[in-house]
Amino acid sequence: MKSLRTLLSIVLTLAATAALAVGPSPAPMKQKEVLTVGYVKVGHLSPMLMLEEELKKLNIEVKRAEFVRYADARTALLSGSVDVSAVGPGDLAIVAAQGSKNLVGLTGVGSSSKFLVVRKGVKIDDWADINGKKIAIAPGSAVWFQWAMTLIEKNIPYTAFSPVNVQGGGTAFVQAMKRGDIDAMVLWEPFESQAVAEGDAYFATKLDYSQSRSVGAELGMLAASREAMTTKKELVQRFLWAYLKVEEQMAKNNDMFADAYSKYTGLPMNVTKESAKIIKLGGVLTKEQVSRLAEAAFKQGIVQKDVTKEAADLYDDSMAKEIKK
Repeated sequence: MKSLRTLLSIVLTLAATAALAVGPSPAPMKQKEVLTVGYVKVGHLSPMLMLEEELKKLNIEVKRAEFVRYADARTALLSGSVDVSAVGPGDLAIVAAQGSKNLVGLTGVGSSSKFLVVRKGVKIDDWADINGKKIAIAPGSAVWFQWAMTLIEKNIPYTAFSPVNVQGGGTAFVQAMKRGDIDAMVLWEPFESQAVAEGDAYFATKLDYSQSRSVGAELGMLAASREAMTTKKELVQRFLWAYLKVEEQMAKNNDMFADAYSKYTGLPMNVTKESAKIIKLGGVLTKEQVSRLAEAAFKQGIVQKDVTKEAADLYDDSMAKEIKK
């Protein structure tokens, strides 16, 4: 009986996996079309590296637009200067609070544990140890929101530590760590693993701030402009199919993921191999999570009005679900 139950469990697991597999390729466009794709060079978006090759087979030419921050990509989507891009899950609340509907969330991209990165020689073993420490943050960023909401849910006052606002990309954080200007940092990959791989820091594995109810573990979100969803829907659908196909391949092959990660970000393999072990490709974002994000953003004053419903209405993962049957 036990063997039968085990076999049944395996069959059900395989069936569930098969049910979520990316479907067959859509037909190529009848004539050559152009899609403007925004991208940010972070590890969980490594499938972007192979998009042009896949979309070329579908008679779609990709025009790329690089951004340093999700916030810049969000602005580009709202202005219509890009058709699709990756942004932060919390950007839906910001867009809704601005009274705009010109951004449609399509699907999440990945998840990971988020451990505080601590400078070598500094002892932070539990939450009480952050008292008085100089911790670098990027105010308003997705990871900062994860951190701030985790503190609230754990009843830890934000004044327990000394925040150090760092402007610019992740490299500025890593340099501050090297100089000894900060004790720890709230950051994103691949810069977290870079600081650890270079021997300047370690992960405080008991301080995971990815599991707050308000924010969750989602690392990013693919989104399209409302205009693109109206006038280029077939192109957006093929973009999403190509992305999810490559994502599925990388999720099954960690070496492939680490290699693409290295080529996409320009970081050495010793960094991306470690970082690729941390990130789980495949979105975990839901409409319910978007609502909780928006609610938390309002309560914490990040947005000035309650747009819980409006933000959730901007998230439509029906196309992704149709592709992954």
